Amino acid sequence: MKVKYDREEDILVYEISDEKIDYAEEMGPVIVHFTRDSKPVMLEILDASEFLIQAMRVAIRSKGVKKIIL
Repeated sequence: MKVKYDREEDILVYEISDEKIDYAEEMGPVIVHFTRDSKPVMLEILDASEFLIQAMRVAIRSKGVKKIIL
């Protein structure tokens, strides 16, 4: 598993496996790359800084979240 961030483009890339990518689907600000068998291989999060800020806000508002460690 690898995580890379391109500050200039504000893209976070999360590589789940080394398997060959066959196709990709865009789901809002996230592009998911899949194998031929529909297993996710890589996630690209576009506008990553805004995406992560929104994710943190949701986590903070969620019930049961006592503390978020960064």
